[in-house]
Amino acid sequence: MNPTASNKADLAATILRVALGVLYLAHSLQKIFVFTLPGAAQFFVSIGFPGWLAYVTTFVELFGGIALLLGVQVRWVALVLLPFMLGALSVHLPNGWGFASPHGGWEYPAFWAVTLVVQSLLGNGLFAVGGAKAESLGQARKPA
Repeated sequence: MNPTASNKADLAATILRVALGVLYLAHSLQKIFVFTLPGAAQFFVSIGFPGWLAYVTTFVELFGGIALLLGVQVRWVALVLLPFMLGALSVHLPNGWGFASPHGGWEYPAFWAVTLVVQSLLGNGLFAVGGAKAESLGQARKPA
């Protein structure tokens, strides 16, 4: 891989990581401040999940968003967030494809799930507290 392609991959990983971090923070803070945690728990119960899972989900999203923004253990954080997004996908699956469908379709959570997989493959990117830049599937780059 030439240095230009490497720099572009690192930049791509960074942009994706920051975008996911911001979205997860916004998503979790909405549950806390708009819907409230008891309200989110009530919603979870209404769709067949245990109410306590709303609390777990909210805090996993909150700390996951912060970790992504900072670049801490990005590959692992993306993989930890993935089952939660697949759970959201399962809720929206019966509603049809488009997110504009009544009660939201499955396209949006499916896209989030794909971006989490891509982030786990790309790694930290630049400016990460975790230090290491994106590496190819966990293998260290060889010097040129």
